[in-house]
Amino acid sequence: MRRTALMAGAKIMEIYEADDFDVRAKSDDSPVTAADEAADALISAELAAAFPDVLIVTEEQADSHAESARNFLIVDPLDGTKEFIKRRGEFTVNIAWVEDGQPVRGVVYAPAKGRLFYTRADGSSVEETGDLVLDTVGTVAPIGVSAPDNGALMVVASKSHRDQATDDYIAKYAVKDMTSAGSSLKFCLIATGEADLYPRLGRTMEWDTAAGHAVVTGAGGQVVRFDDHTPLDYGKPGYENPFFIVHAPGVELKAG
Repeated sequence: MRRTALMAGAKIMEIYEADDFDVRAKSDDSPVTAADEAADALISAELAAAFPDVLIVTEEQADSHAESARNFLIVDPLDGTKEFIKRRGEFTVNIAWVEDGQPVRGVVYAPAKGRLFYTRADGSSVEETGDLVLDTVGTVAPIGVSAPDNGALMVVASKSHRDQATDDYIAKYAVKDMTSAGSSLKFCLIATGEADLYPRLGRTMEWDTAAGHAVVTGAGGQVVRFDDHTPLDYGKPGYENPFFIVHAPGVELKAG
């Protein structure tokens, strides 16, 4: 999964660094680029070769959204397409393995940022730094969530999907500072302890969140439903998520 994410990132950056690229609207009016499609084709081929009997659910292949399995791979080949189009760099490749409703392994790669996060075989999460070579793992550092101060929380929110309902919910907390980020990098900011709380009051799909969810869990964090604070699960019909909250343990969650 690590190697595949790096290969997809290289393909995405070829298109990102070109003078121009095409942007089309999908049936739900969300944007799609040649980079989404090229990364999807590469990831699907690599994963199918490595895991020949496993369901692969991917954003760009609508047929996969009608299938289900107890254990499956789930992919967003380019999360943060709007960030990509605006050339803001905050887009990621997301690949995750889900077992019995929970993402237990995940890779989040931000190629324009040169940041790579993933879970190891023991389930713990790391960030790899250095040259990020395909077949040689470089320096890895364990990552872990913060020990939050409920009187001075660091909150992260979406860069492209911020709204009044989100701001109203954040206002229930004692906030020291706010930051914003695109794509699944928001999960990674919780996982590294750079932020304590990330509420998401907006539509997301499981491929948007599974890899980041695995990284957060492996770093000691939690991802819960917004409505009842129970664990967010996977394999739901249509792979659509409810609103959710990502947080470091110790954050005193408020009702919606």
